[in-house]
Amino acid sequence: MKSIFYSILLLAVCSCQQNTNIVTLPPDVITETTLNDTDDPAIWVNPSDASQSIIFGTDKETNGGIYAFDLQGKIIEAKTIRNIERPNNIDLTYNFKLTDSTKTDIIAFTEREKNQVRVFSVPDMQPLDNGGFKVFTDATQPDFKAPMGIAIYHAPVSNKVYLIVGRKTGPKENYLYQYELVSSPSGVELNLVRKFGKFSGKKEIEAIAVDNEMGFIYYSDEQHGVRKYYAEPEKGNAEISLFGVSDFESDIEGIAIAKTGTETGYLIVSDQQRGLFNVYNRKTNAFITAVNLTTLETDGCDVVTTSLGTSFPNGIFVAMNDAKNFYVYDFGKLEKAILNSTQKK
Repeated sequence: MKSIFYSILLLAVCSCQQNTNIVTLPPDVITETTLNDTDDPAIWVNPSDASQSIIFGTDKETNGGIYAFDLQGKIIEAKTIRNIERPNNIDLTYNFKLTDSTKTDIIAFTEREKNQVRVFSVPDMQPLDNGGFKVFTDATQPDFKAPMGIAIYHAPVSNKVYLIVGRKTGPKENYLYQYELVSSPSGVELNLVRKFGKFSGKKEIEAIAVDNEMGFIYYSDEQHGVRKYYAEPEKGNAEISLFGVSDFESDIEGIAIAKTGTETGYLIVSDQQRGLFNVYNRKTNAFITAVNLTTLETDGCDVVTTSLGTSFPNGIFVAMNDAKNFYVYDFGKLEKAILNSTQKK
């Protein structure tokens, strides 16, 4: 039986979304299971053959790993990285400059129990970090050093690549650190650029997402709201907005940015305890609707809106499911469900 507190909270959430006709959409593919505890996905689009793209997903435990799945949900063992000590979140980008003549796609993920982040090339899965980059090294409290959330900002003008890293717990100011990933004659380095980001103190900050084209960082301050900041350090550390405060039952989790045009699209955010995903306008951040994707206790999610071949001509949305797997959806079907739910209000 729900407590009186959660009953009141649920009523408040429902009143905010009382005109929402929630559409249920089953997954098109369910991946094979991992050993421990799935957490966060990232989708790599194969530039040579999009039907051979890879879904990467973290398996969160001391004997964890970064699993690679094909678009049918089968584990690609040759691309899977094992023996990672509690990887939490993962992100990727394309065409990172290694040398004047060499570029590579990369994944970056946190390794919490080693207080570091890892960077690997894709699709050859080679480490570029000499074993890992330590983060939050200046933190005075030991529990403020453990990284959890991560997102990549690939600046469209300067082409600089930044890692925005959060932690399991931290201070109410400067919860996030932004690092620049750079290549030098001695190898790849990670340099601290700025500290920023408010924290309510209610639970933790895990989900971070970056809209590269529009230049914004979003992150989930769990049980409080979605916070928005500029991605370019030169634009300052002032918070742009806080939204979604009354739209969630409890934990605000994974954020995926679905881009359908230059400034159009959606922010899709996991409403973990309700088992729903709240959808916001990408440009205005106004609440649009909620959808039921039948996942349980979703942490991380990711989306691409470009064609991945005949099976997924409109891209895919991927969400962690609390059964050691990930659910994969045709994005075209998901967008139709979003539009249908708004039309029926």
